[in-house]
Amino acid sequence: MKKIFSLLLLVFAFTIQTAVADDIADTLKVFRDAGESGSFFNKSYGYAVFPTIGKAGFIVGGAYGKGKVYEQGKYIGDTAMTQGSIGFQLGAQGYSQIVFFQNKAALDAFTSGNFEFSANAEAVAITAGASASASTTGNTASASGGKNNANTASGGFRKGMAVFTVAKGGLMYEASLAGQKFSFTRKK
Repeated sequence: MKKIFSLLLLVFAFTIQTAVADDIADTLKVFRDAGESGSFFNKSYGYAVFPTIGKAGFIVGGAYGKGKVYEQGKYIGDTAMTQGSIGFQLGAQGYSQIVFFQNKAALDAFTSGNFEFSANAEAVAITAGASASASTTGNTASASGGKNNANTASGGFRKGMAVFTVAKGGLMYEASLAGQKFSFTRKK
């Protein structure tokens, strides 16, 4: 089982490594054009964007993605997200994620070192013509008709942060416990 999980994560890690540099601008455009998430660019102090997060699981699962952090529209450093989960899960999927920071205090909390969303943190899933609430507990069900026709449902800041995701592909069924952990490296 560990070998299968390791192989799945290795495949996603390779995919993510090659995609990050090319996808930042495209991913930002998707979130800017997707209804409510677009308005967060004007009312947020900063944001962290992850073009592709790869997620895979078979009983034990995990996710990984790299992104960039912006403060008042200026790039300030790199971030990485890791997630571990255990419970019934099977499959693999990829998605994009953006975390908006309401103010400097929220950005500082995120960039202070290792930041972690608890298992009950919520994200708004951006889908084509439909919306759903997703959470880092892993109890998600979403579909996307593609990045060019994504919509956003209502969402707001919680504890100074707002999280939006958009499905990129794959299929995963799960009922598991998970939380997201973030690291940050300031630009030199």
